Amino acid sequence: MKNHVRIGSRGSQLALWQARWVKTRLEEWHQGIDVTIERIKTTGDKIVDVPLAKVGGKGLFVKEIEESLLNNRIDIAVHSMKDLPTAIPEGLVIVAITEREDPRDVIISKEGVSLSDLKFNARIGTSSLRRQAQILNFRPDLCIIQLRGNLDTRIKKLYSEDIDAVIVAAAGVKRMGWEEKISDFLPYNISLPAIGQGALGIEVRENDSDIIKRIEGFNHYETSIGVGAERAFLKRLEGGCQVPVAAFGKISDSRLLLEGMIGSIDGKRLFREKIEGDLDRGDDIGVRLAERLLDMGGDEILREVYGRKIL
Repeated sequence: MKNHVRIGSRGSQLALWQARWVKTRLEEWHQGIDVTIERIKTTGDKIVDVPLAKVGGKGLFVKEIEESLLNNRIDIAVHSMKDLPTAIPEGLVIVAITEREDPRDVIISKEGVSLSDLKFNARIGTSSLRRQAQILNFRPDLCIIQLRGNLDTRIKKLYSEDIDAVIVAAAGVKRMGWEEKISDFLPYNISLPAIGQGALGIEVRENDSDIIKRIEGFNHYETSIGVGAERAFLKRLEGGCQVPVAAFGKISDSRLLLEGMIGSIDGKRLFREKIEGDLDRGDDIGVRLAERLLDMGGDEILREVYGRKIL
């Protein structure tokens, strides 16, 4: 088996924390292994002054890393699952989806107040159409300010720019040890998470049996079932990471429960639905939930976003 393993990662503080976490586990599990981390700058990291939805959200944070895998410059890619498109390049495979950290969205506000207690017409920073749709549905008075950048950059901008709060993922804040900054955890009925939010995906070359054997232990069964259903839901909607859709899957009493949302960008129309089924029917559950939401009126919303009909 290979004794030198190269992990590819984005260069942000959070991405490197995630890569180092994988590195540490590998070194604990496999004595004598030499693990290095290669920093790779992605298109999403280079384009920081344009909303993601306007530059085509699919694969912006993974393309260059996947190319490095295919070109044998790295052996393992560590991604945030919510960044991964539903279509994986030929020759690559997601071998493991790690146990999910807290999947909720959170508010970090200058005054330390909750979403409900923010002042009228408060300015909220986010570049996520999913977050925008749901927050405006709950508080139509709020002003959404487009805010790009890595997690630490967005938090810094809260204090350097004319905004009152930012919405970010709880998982990243917790992993970085910044939980004391959180002003409010948003419940699912206010802000349903992005597909895969809180989970990491470990991607490798599908013919690299040595590496696959080394990392199979990272896979968390319950998380992989839930995230798999969410990704089937997203694939049916032909969505990338920046469309105004959300889904969250979990296992309860040996059943898969999946909740999904399609919302208009202005928050005036929001369609939500839940569905459940057998654990081995995750893909089917995801597709059925997507089609149910399309029939409820979500198709019209996505037509406006994509500029075409969803087949």
